[in-house]
Amino acid sequence: MPASTPAPFTPLDFQLVLLRRMADHNPDLVEDARHTLGVSIARMREANKRWQAMVRSPRTRSAASRYRSVLGAPESTATRRIGDLDCEARQWPLPLWPGLRFEVLAGPNGQVWNEWLVRAPGAEPPSLRTLDDLTAWSCTVDEAARAFAPARPLEGTAPTRWGLAFTAPDAQGVRREVVAEFTWGLLQRTRVSG
Repeated sequence: MPASTPAPFTPLDFQLVLLRRMADHNPDLVEDARHTLGVSIARMREANKRWQAMVRSPRTRSAASRYRSVLGAPESTATRRIGDLDCEARQWPLPLWPGLRFEVLAGPNGQVWNEWLVRAPGAEPPSLRTLDDLTAWSCTVDEAARAFAPARPLEGTAPTRWGLAFTAPDAQGVRREVVAEFTWGLLQRTRVSG
């Protein structure tokens, strides 16, 4: 009996992969999102398992072509200059986050430099003025860095995680030292000191 062909990896499966990594910090938000998508926790685990197998396969395609095969043609593509190098920014919509886009930055040789969620062109950015505005899933790395400049990037605990250190006022206007943690570019939590 021939082995069955696995089902194609879909944009829905990809959203589940993003959620799986976010579940480490915000299980309740992830649970709500999973219900919104109408999928079981078993399907989320299976999607993550299949994604990890694709990423680690010795016959794997490049990250750039993997995203295209899963998400289709990008909604937009633009040249972006970072330092003295040009890269290509490719963006895809994801139904779970209509105000965001999944962005892949690829270098001149097609190698993926970065992959994360960013605000969609034309979407209303969040109003970030105080610590109270920094709630889970409220903003992207770039938005927090601009709102609370100067922000210092911090190494993340995994390839899909980033951190920022900055100073932000609390509700009474007292400036506090903040470390914000992001997964796939979306704010997950903050730690406040000072």
